Amino acid sequence: MHRLRLFAVGIFAAVLCCTISFHAQDKTAPKEVIVSAAADMEPVLTAYTPLFESQTGLKLKISYAASAALLQQIQNGSPADIFFSADFFFAEQAVASGLTMQKSPTPYAKGMLGLWTRNDSRFKPFTIDVLSRKDLGSVAVANPDRAPYGRAAIAALKHMNVYANVAPHIVQADSVAQAGQFALSGNAEVAFISRTMAVSPKYKDSGRFILIPLGQYPEIIQTAVILKNGANHEGAHLLLNFMLSDKVQSDLQTKGLNSVK
Repeated sequence: MHRLRLFAVGIFAAVLCCTISFHAQDKTAPKEVIVSAAADMEPVLTAYTPLFESQTGLKLKISYAASAALLQQIQNGSPADIFFSADFFFAEQAVASGLTMQKSPTPYAKGMLGLWTRNDSRFKPFTIDVLSRKDLGSVAVANPDRAPYGRAAIAALKHMNVYANVAPHIVQADSVAQAGQFALSGNAEVAFISRTMAVSPKYKDSGRFILIPLGQYPEIIQTAVILKNGANHEGAHLLLNFMLSDKVQSDLQTKGLNSVK
């Protein structure tokens, strides 16, 4: 009986020790992943965040802006674990600056560009031909030097030979999200936005959207990099792997992106 009691005490002590150790690790392990994400990714990550958080127990803390603005913040020391760029260029700049765990950016999706106008727009039917009209009003476009979707929009206008007609009417926005907001609020008649925005309820219910044919602008390969100075490399890897999983890649079309697989 005495030996049995000692054995039970020993087991309890071992369990207690493991419990204390677990909680100690639990307290020190990062509980969140800090994400810098291109503006077009807001509706996408908003949709996928609950699933990721429930699967991993991690919380996502996400900042959205134009890709160039995010890169500048990262280069200036702003804390982030992972950077989701809307193209290859800005993620590659992070690599070239020695800020990443990878030697090259990882593609996670392909973007699609389109033209959006409000439901009460005078353009009925709403077709790509509105870009050729002489009575065209203001056209919101993200800054092509800072936002990949803005660069794609300018390329598309030139490829379709309508840039000369549209250029005097361009209202420049800091990001593709702001370009959309200009049109949504009525401060621009039409806007070049990402399909990720167009399929979100706010834009889908409020207006009409036309996809620009893919051949009219350079392919938008959206890429990500995990950042050296981030506090949660493991969480960043989990998030990137989640975005590359078959489940997410097969569902990207519903969120406005094309798969890279």
